Amino acid sequence: MPSLVVHLALAGLLAAGLLGTAFDRRSLGVVLAAVVFADTDVFLGYVFHGAHRSAFHNLVLPLAVAGIAYYDIRIRETSWLRTQFGRTAPRVLGVTLVVYVLAAIGLDFVTGGANIFYPVYDQFIYVNGRFFLSNQQGLVQTFVDLNQGAISGHTVGSTETVHMGSGFDTTAGHDPRSVERIFPVVGSGWQLLLLVTSSVVVGSRLWDDRG
Repeated sequence: MPSLVVHLALAGLLAAGLLGTAFDRRSLGVVLAAVVFADTDVFLGYVFHGAHRSAFHNLVLPLAVAGIAYYDIRIRETSWLRTQFGRTAPRVLGVTLVVYVLAAIGLDFVTGGANIFYPVYDQFIYVNGRFFLSNQQGLVQTFVDLNQGAISGHTVGSTETVHMGSGFDTTAGHDPRSVERIFPVVGSGWQLLLLVTSSVVVGSRLWDDRG
């Protein structure tokens, strides 16, 4: 599973690319804080089983926020968001929601699974596959089931049966006192490359914005 550091690295890259002229330390902080918030559902696991990668790792939450924001920005006579946080606030919020879906939810969705439709549909789902060109098989992809016309998602189970472990809550129920708690930082070469690349890109943008 990608660590929070890896989630933040991807989020930083997306923020640097999507915020445009709205990029500064504050807007970057908002985007990164949203990604951190998503992973706090690990602590809800102490309250109800299966909360990790369910409570805040679903599409219902960002869609609800997007709906409220659309009403405030497009329908209300005076936008509360613009009034309180300035003219760039709608862009910052929009980018934050996109990053939330891609970096917070999406990265987990393709690495072990996430309960992306919770609480409407209670199933942890993950997507994995390959896409390649072969001189014998031709163009091959396994991400989408062409016969069914749907993404080749694999259900893992519901909140009643699935526990996504972490360093805080390694197993369902009470952890033994002797349990080893591992808090990963970087788990593979591609994660290290992502972290380094993000640091360079975000650092460069912050340097340009220092004035």
